[in-house]
Amino acid sequence: MNKNIKLAVAALLIGLGIYMMFFTRETGWGVVVFLLSALPIFLYFKNENILLAFWQMRKQRIEKAAHYLKNITNYKTQLHKSQYGYYHYLTGLTLAQDSPAKVEPLMKKALEYGLNMKHDRAMATLNLAAVAISKGRRQEGQKLLEEAKRLDTAGMMTDQIKMMKDQLKMPSMQKHMHNPHMRQRGKFF
Repeated sequence: MNKNIKLAVAALLIGLGIYMMFFTRETGWGVVVFLLSALPIFLYFKNENILLAFWQMRKQRIEKAAHYLKNITNYKTQLHKSQYGYYHYLTGLTLAQDSPAKVEPLMKKALEYGLNMKHDRAMATLNLAAVAISKGRRQEGQKLLEEAKRLDTAGMMTDQIKMMKDQLKMPSMQKHMHNPHMRQRGKFF
């Protein structure tokens, strides 16, 4: 639903509540309708699809979270500016299993738009580090891992960061892999 429609519904409920309280002597119902107008105002700032996607991600149901995110057809008209980063962040997390190549631009956009929580920024930089390491950009991956470690103040991702650092210590297999068909052969024959 468009975010401006939510504000119109909230204004309509506020007007109806004031009308009921002062002009029809239905004070109780007027207060209820007036308080009910807080729901569309809340959903203006926190989109219901993003909230449901977060809930499904907590339950480890990535397919359902992706379904809720697909309900957002145009994020600039449906979301408040503070939610742009979380839309890209959640979309990147849902695509991380299936297509890791699409994760990097989404996480960069999420960090560019801004994420409120430090652990969300740490997770986004950790995903960027994983992509950089998988593409062979070791120095960039190392910098991103250090940044993720700095952002992870609660220590929730220490195991993942340690595992990624261990992967960095391993030699690149592409440089050390030998062709099995070239055993004991000379240079020219």
